[in-house]
Amino acid sequence: MTEPAGLAIPATVPVRDVPAEAPTYDVVVVGFGIAGGCAALEAARAGARVLLLEKAAVHGGTSSMSGGHFYLGGGTAVQQATGHEDSVDAMVRYLMASTKDPDEAKIRAYCEGSVEHFDWLEALGFQFERSYFPGKAVIQPGTEGLMFTGNEKVWPFREEIPPAPRGHKVPVPGDTEGTKIVMDLLRERVEEAGVEVWFETGATNLVVTDDGAVSGLTWKRFDETGFVNAGAVVMAAGGYVMNNDMLDKYTPAMRHKLFVLGGTYDDGLGIRLGQSVGAALENMDEPFITAPFYPPSSLVKGLIVNKHGQRFVAEDSYHARTSYFVLQQPDAAAYLIADSDHMEEQRMPLVPLKDGYETIEEMEAALELPEGSLVASMARYNEHAARGEDPDLHKHPDWLAPQTNGPWGVYDLTLGTALYAGFTLGGMRTGLDGEVLREDRSVIPGLYAAGACASNIAQDGAGYCSGTQLGEGSFFGRRAGKAASRQAAATPARERSEAR
Repeated sequence: MTEPAGLAIPATVPVRDVPAEAPTYDVVVVGFGIAGGCAALEAARAGARVLLLEKAAVHGGTSSMSGGHFYLGGGTAVQQATGHEDSVDAMVRYLMASTKDPDEAKIRAYCEGSVEHFDWLEALGFQFERSYFPGKAVIQPGTEGLMFTGNEKVWPFREEIPPAPRGHKVPVPGDTEGTKIVMDLLRERVEEAGVEVWFETGATNLVVTDDGAVSGLTWKRFDETGFVNAGAVVMAAGGYVMNNDMLDKYTPAMRHKLFVLGGTYDDGLGIRLGQSVGAALENMDEPFITAPFYPPSSLVKGLIVNKHGQRFVAEDSYHARTSYFVLQQPDAAAYLIADSDHMEEQRMPLVPLKDGYETIEEMEAALELPEGSLVASMARYNEHAARGEDPDLHKHPDWLAPQTNGPWGVYDLTLGTALYAGFTLGGMRTGLDGEVLREDRSVIPGLYAAGACASNIAQDGAGYCSGTQLGEGSFFGRRAGKAASRQAAATPARERSEAR
């Protein structure tokens, strides 16, 4: 049976086949999103001669589509200015507790370097507003610099780890494209550092030496093709959310009634180029899928039930965690119920209002729930909420309120009705400095990966924190760029090309 085109692994090119006139760079970076831009900048600042390839006609990639959340902590200037105490230890403990299969070395490096990374980002030429948004939202509606964007205040995490807000948003109002100002500044800094940028140019194959080291790549720009020698290659070419064949193989749930979040070139080619030289993959079966029902924050005080009329997730969970559990319910069906005191106009109606009901019994029958199930669930919820308690799911007291004032509204969280959106989380297995690893965890010399091409801290929807992708992409992109420049200095590309 012929393998689907989207799963095809490109052939490698022996270094002996590279023409003598091919140009030579210390570091070649593939992809000008947040990870690739940071990698190129740090490699150039370390003294490397850097080439940055970008398939699109402009910089930014999928990063520029995002709202501008960076998950940072440990005592940043914004945390201090808004009176929120945080420590490296608390940040480490939270990420360890909320991550599916935590890599302690990476998490600790990220947390220990978080304040420095915050300062580095601001040094690009912008400043996070020293302000705090206290509500429940997908992203700050205005320019507030800080909010809770994970499950830090959600049980069981809050019981043992002091909660701290770590969602740092760039000073752009709205939900999308905030990161564009960072990418524009990053492009200016990249140009100042002397990085050579080739737009509308994509990598097609990796060049390898006889001992399996990556020593360059081939490229294509419209009908033009060519070769480049490199001391090291950093792959930061995005995820695979636009590759249906890869979705079918790794995350088939994303092919079912979802709006995918990604750009045209999130086709998985960077990952498959890594596979061509033996890269191991991690967390490829873990997507990020969500359908936020807030804002407004008042809806968080309602209750969510499945088709059996039972609660199954604390409603104050981060929206991706809630969605993660909804999708595990029978028929991926769930309903959010709020009374007249807590229904407000939705600002992002991704979860539609199904209908309103005068009585709980009428609502139960209309939703075709087992007789008495919703009546019992709501009675128990209301009884304990009136006392500020939730013995079943431990919702934070801030978000507890009896839902007793009819009529009641039902918001439909069911997959296929609510607008779920998602992107992929898996990628190449990497070390602490972005070095790409094989299945036996040996290093593939000369190859690094960052951003959506790599698997780092963000591993699954239940433990995801908004801002992790931009945070780890920029942080580990920087580390990959520095490490690639060291690799290039230790084994210059020209030596490799002359040894063919």
